[in-house]
Amino acid sequence: MSDSRTVAHGDAGARDAGPHGGTRAHAVVVGSGIGGLTAAVALHRRGWRVTVLERAASLGAVGAGIGLAPNALRALDVIGIGREIKELAAWQGDGGVRAPGGRWLSRSHSDLFAQRFGERLVMVHRALLIERIAARLPEGALRTGAPAELVDPGTAGGRRALVRTPRGDIEADLVVGADGIHSAVRRALFPGHPGPSYSGLTTWRTVVPAPARPFAPHESWGKGALWGTQPLKDGRIYAYAAATAPAGTHAPDSEKAELLRRFGDWHDPIPEILAATAPEGILRHDVHHMTTPLPAFHRGRTALLGDAAHAMAPTMGQGGNQAIEDGIVLAHHLPAHHLPAPDGAGRTGADRSGADPLGTGLAAYTADRLPRTTGIVRKSARVVRLVSLTSAPAVAVRDGLMILAGYGPGLALRTFDGIADWKPPQRTYADQARRPA
Repeated sequence: MSDSRTVAHGDAGARDAGPHGGTRAHAVVVGSGIGGLTAAVALHRRGWRVTVLERAASLGAVGAGIGLAPNALRALDVIGIGREIKELAAWQGDGGVRAPGGRWLSRSHSDLFAQRFGERLVMVHRALLIERIAARLPEGALRTGAPAELVDPGTAGGRRALVRTPRGDIEADLVVGADGIHSAVRRALFPGHPGPSYSGLTTWRTVVPAPARPFAPHESWGKGALWGTQPLKDGRIYAYAAATAPAGTHAPDSEKAELLRRFGDWHDPIPEILAATAPEGILRHDVHHMTTPLPAFHRGRTALLGDAAHAMAPTMGQGGNQAIEDGIVLAHHLPAHHLPAPDGAGRTGADRSGADPLGTGLAAYTADRLPRTTGIVRKSARVVRLVSLTSAPAVAVRDGLMILAGYGPGLALRTFDGIADWKPPQRTYADQARRPA
């Protein structure tokens, strides 16, 4: 990382004067995914000035579905949008896990999840969730078509961080690396870390019109493969699949043809959903996860969140949920509104008591988030191994255990104990939101 301190005139690096000679804190978020936007809104609610830099030309209708568990819904409550997202819940009634031929391996009910964890599971389109969170940002905070490079992570008690963009360099009190699984910010902070590795699974995702006949939401598990069919509030279906495959491979003809080969003879409504799927509407991605945890989720004035910090397999449905938690917890631990006044070298460090509030807050963020997310990464990896079983005896044992768990729905729900029952450190910012001029 080179270090140039030429800051674009009039850009977001400018400082706002605050009370007692302090300065209004400014955060630059690299990446406009779910976690980055959540962090930006939470920091804005606490009085920070935020700039979100997104490489893509627009947010667009990207992605497919995402399941929001009670832990993420409570986190969204903190920034004031939990209620409207909860209203999008579509799963009502029975559901569970099936075998490819249709036999139920485990049954559940939407009410049981709500009874145990306080909220229902909510399945939404990822683009809709991003749109709802981004709408809470102040005007001008989000910049699309803005690739960013971390030039200097800064030091918590000293110099500010530096981010390079096509419009010029930006100095920031805080940089949030929310740039995904192949995060350049992570590589800049921890160049010796091995990063994510291939899990052995590849995934397909699509959103299609609902089938003609009613169905119970389900995942279906076969030999080295699974299929999921989940309803959305708008009447469409979010369908997803995973299967063992060599890394980097693609279908020789089309991904729809590949799905038909792998899942076309599975139980209803899977064949009908595949028939309604447009080939161009299928997303395929290899699943990578970070089974070797980072030493910390911060360095200097730069923090990581979401896949940049703890990429995990989707087998527990917690990737986006944990990114939302990250954004809320990060904002909670950081000082609100203003930092101590800069010294003659432009450094903001200790307050009048001699404490470094930014460094203390970032250390607390790592202490909160690293153990929790490491445990969920490992639990998700264990489920990957169960999905990846291909021998008939091993699959029979796995399915038998699911049937046994299905006799007591509470037993299956306990898988999410310690995950879905998480509560944010602060209930809401709605009553304390301040927006300095």
